Amino acid sequence: MKQANRERGVVIWFTGLSGSGKTTIAHIVEDKLIESGVPIEILDGDVVRANLSKGLGFSKEDRDTNVRRIGFVAHLLQRNGVFVITAAISPYQSIREEARAMIKDFVEVYADAPLEVCEERDVKGLYAKARAGEIKGVTGVDDPYEAPAGPEVYCKTDDETPEESAQKVIDKLVELKFLER
Repeated sequence: MKQANRERGVVIWFTGLSGSGKTTIAHIVEDKLIESGVPIEILDGDVVRANLSKGLGFSKEDRDTNVRRIGFVAHLLQRNGVFVITAAISPYQSIREEARAMIKDFVEVYADAPLEVCEERDVKGLYAKARAGEIKGVTGVDDPYEAPAGPEVYCKTDDETPEESAQKVIDKLVELKFLER
């Protein structure tokens, strides 16, 4: 597998609830692309929030600002031939559409799992804290998540393995001619 055109990067935009498997799948895709020699950068939501978006809260405005910043950095990298993976909840459809409009080659990946499954996988303890009333504004609990209407890749992460989901992403990149087998 290799990059189809050195001049053409792509943004692979993972979205889904916390605990849906976005980051796990993103890292498997990243590993496959690195093995193939494809220039790749991963923009994880938690890492970006700690560095590029430090000081932002979790209001809708702050979440949108965070996603805009991720989209802008992804755009800069993509236009220079880099494959970019973003793994951030990005809960609102309108801001994802704004990112899509800015980025020339955009592949949305929806990591979908029921809230109950995400709560079982809750490594950060966010859902437990939200249910206990310790924190507010947790997506899926007391803040909305707007599922994508037509993602390029749909991963039902409670029914498939992370490897199966990652392969769907790779297959779509081949289908869209971003990669060659």
